[in-house]
Amino acid sequence: MLDKPDPASSYHDGNGQSDVSLPDDLINELSSESLTFVEDLYTSYLESPSSVSEEWRNYFARFPQKSARKRKPGFGPTFKRHSMFNPPSPVRNEAVDRQTMKIADRQERLDQLIRNYRVRGHILASLDPLGKKRATPAELMPEFYDFSERDYDRVFSTSTFGGPKQRTLREMIQWLKNTYCRSIGAQFMHIDSLRVREWLQTRMESTANFLKFERPEALRILRRLTDAVGFEEFIQKKYVGLKSFSLEGAESLIPLLDLAIEKAGEQGVDEIVFGMAHRGRLNVLTNIMGKKPREIFREYEDSVPEMSVGRGDVKYHLGYSSDWMTESGHNVHLTLCFNPSHLEFVNPVAMGRMRAKQDRWHNIDRTKGMVLLIHGDAAFAGEGVVQESLNLSELRGYRTGGTIHVVVNNQIGFTTDPAQSRSSTYATDVAKMLQIPIFHVNGEDPEAVAQVVRLAMDFRKEFHRDVVIDMYCYRRRGHNEGDEPSFTQPLMYDVIDKRPSVRDSFLQRMLERKSVTEEDADRLQEESVSHLEAELAAARVENYPHKVELPGGIWTGYRGGKELPADQIDTGVPEESLSNLLLKQTELPDGFTPHKKIKRLLQIRKDMAAGERKLDWGTAEALAFASLLTEGYRIRVSGQDAQRGTFSHRHAVLHDVKTGKKYTPLKHLVSGQGTVEIVNSPLSEAGVLGFDYGYSLDCPDGLIIWEAQFGDFVNAAQVIIDQFIVSAEDKWQRYSGMVMLLPHGFEGQGPEHSSARFERFLQLAAESNIQIAVPTTPDQFFHLLRRQVIRKWRKPLIVMTPKSLLRHRDAVSSFSSLTSGSYMKVIGDTSDLNPQKVKRILLCTGKIYYDLNERRRQTERDDVAIVRIEQLYPVPHEDLEAALAPYPEGTPVYWVQEEPENMGAWRFIYCRFKGNLFGRHPLHGVYRPASASPATGSGRSHQFEQEMLLTESFRDDS
Repeated sequence: MLDKPDPASSYHDGNGQSDVSLPDDLINELSSESLTFVEDLYTSYLESPSSVSEEWRNYFARFPQKSARKRKPGFGPTFKRHSMFNPPSPVRNEAVDRQTMKIADRQERLDQLIRNYRVRGHILASLDPLGKKRATPAELMPEFYDFSERDYDRVFSTSTFGGPKQRTLREMIQWLKNTYCRSIGAQFMHIDSLRVREWLQTRMESTANFLKFERPEALRILRRLTDAVGFEEFIQKKYVGLKSFSLEGAESLIPLLDLAIEKAGEQGVDEIVFGMAHRGRLNVLTNIMGKKPREIFREYEDSVPEMSVGRGDVKYHLGYSSDWMTESGHNVHLTLCFNPSHLEFVNPVAMGRMRAKQDRWHNIDRTKGMVLLIHGDAAFAGEGVVQESLNLSELRGYRTGGTIHVVVNNQIGFTTDPAQSRSSTYATDVAKMLQIPIFHVNGEDPEAVAQVVRLAMDFRKEFHRDVVIDMYCYRRRGHNEGDEPSFTQPLMYDVIDKRPSVRDSFLQRMLERKSVTEEDADRLQEESVSHLEAELAAARVENYPHKVELPGGIWTGYRGGKELPADQIDTGVPEESLSNLLLKQTELPDGFTPHKKIKRLLQIRKDMAAGERKLDWGTAEALAFASLLTEGYRIRVSGQDAQRGTFSHRHAVLHDVKTGKKYTPLKHLVSGQGTVEIVNSPLSEAGVLGFDYGYSLDCPDGLIIWEAQFGDFVNAAQVIIDQFIVSAEDKWQRYSGMVMLLPHGFEGQGPEHSSARFERFLQLAAESNIQIAVPTTPDQFFHLLRRQVIRKWRKPLIVMTPKSLLRHRDAVSSFSSLTSGSYMKVIGDTSDLNPQKVKRILLCTGKIYYDLNERRRQTERDDVAIVRIEQLYPVPHEDLEAALAPYPEGTPVYWVQEEPENMGAWRFIYCRFKGNLFGRHPLHGVYRPASASPATGSGRSHQFEQEMLLTESFRDDS
């Protein structure tokens, strides 16, 4: 803004004249954006004084007169555009130039101050309910920009800031503080997109980031806070000393979720999937999810222990689903995911569930469903699965349209201060890896919470991206109700003990504003307590029917349970159909140029389709996929390099070598076929496996596969395996048909490229909870994949897939073996030896079979039989007994494995059969010595060890 110069800052031009100022009545009409206009006006005056008004003639007459010259832009900032090849010449006047420079300099300094408030204003925000403040950064102080007290009433252009186009510096600073330093701190300037930043700036700056409640909104928030506080106090009184992981100190979470659901309904969201840990879960179950308090009270009463022997989970891990009718009349289905105590590992599971729902709805723009994740501050900063989940958010194969992240920031872990638990300023700093805003908000200011919820929901709707709400609060009772937090945080809890509840402090503010009355507050509290007392009475009614509810809805018709399927389902496909499906996958679009090796592969598959070659592993898999797709099933395969396959066997997605365009033959089989997604995942195990497991929970009729790059890497996802995949049915009655493909086999590639550690899966196997298979032929793999989808028994399937067998000359199958039958759990000896002459039976699984068979052929041993177990769990007792029946009683059986004695299946097999198979065959073992590491890193040592295994396997006992 052009201002009158202060006497203290006056200057003289080169001719010794005093500084020149504009008339008072002109100052208020001009801003820094008017500088070009003034320069052009002065040029017109020099050309013809009568062409300007009298006021301007009087003003310009004070300057030394110069002849008019060709117009050029004046010195200083301008937004007028001129041709760079024929720029106009400036009209220069030293006094005008210096005045312009002075005004432009002030404006530039103000613009820097505004920008730094946008970048760093969150540092000064009043976020902590416990009153901790941070020092003011120098760049947020006016004096840092050489503004003095006399500058505070100068008028500046504020057209780049929301609201009025002109303000004094004093007004501007106050507006900046209101917007960025009150109860909301916003981090958004790390976002690259100018459009996104300007959208956020406009939304916040035009309202000073404030949403004032009217009476209806105030009453709604007060009711929610009253219910939240009342529930926690009721639990503490009725169940003294029992854990509830209460929400006390963070009760604003309940109105936050309430407002988010209402806003989601307005925006057309039909379903929300929630994920959260145990802190405040019971409160959310009751006051948001609609679970009746009597059900929670019964869980506290725990009066029928026999119902949960060996199964179930604690009450604050359980999930729930319900329907919410919004004020606008829109029904929103709510699903709260079950979760273990491993806090953040539920995040990708919830995301995967929503992705499956959206795919089922054919909701390509990802607008009909939303994920809302509730985090703890220490866990959000500390657990790596958070970063893995955030990284999935914008990847095409994992996108869900944006997740709302709510961090319940207790400002402490169990007993650990932030200074000991993170290296970052905020618990949420990891989220700055994304192009998303992070809103920090004081949880004791529900108006600020409401503003942030509105901003977050609108941002998600506008940009389909994640957004983070970091709600600062505190934990009134410590980690759990039996904990004494003042042992480790005495000062913090001295402050907490003196604080009123969030509800009481909010009520006081609303009373002062006359938004609510004391009568309103008393009525709401009485209603809340009466409701809880009635629910407690109902919970204690005798003969309450305790029952386990099985999954319904899309899971109707599917089953789990300990009881195994009664029969083997036929998974064969007519040969003509298979041939056509294979040929279809060799066809390419016009003009598509494949890699020369791919071209050769396609020709080989054409030969297979014609019956001129046997089928290899990759072809059998492709036929399994194709046949299921033509039957209408959905297929999703994800994993590191899943499109090509780590071992270059799949090539499900082809690349044009000239244009780089992609083509997926499986998507172009027949009209009306099922949907297929083959997704290259990020270099992540826990996050991606969790996502795909979540997907399987909402896609019972699909083949959902996660493939490890090497099976060894599955140990990086052990939490997902232990806490979800193998135990979810037992704990939460949740079924899954998830398939895990884990390349496994000792081939001299070192300790991290040999073993998928399937001994761990065998140790976790009980009550028919999972299936563990080690197929040795392509046709077996074909039938196994089809069986997993076609039969209605839904159990996770862990498959030890091969590496060298992908191209082994003997690991091939004919078309005829795919046309009928099913997966064989045990394959008896396939040679023509006489069973009565057999002196030794080698029992094995996986790749070692081919080594044993080759050694038998080389040594011409017709007294050694080789039997393969293709399904290790559930243990195929009947099939194994039938395979051993032809051999004389007393014939010793040797379990042969590549793994060390303490790994692989040896100990599992030995414990199952107690050293004797079916009372007929003594059981022995052949294995590498027990070891702390799976395999040697030396190729030659591997061959040496392998030779010892084979020699021992064929040792002549006579």
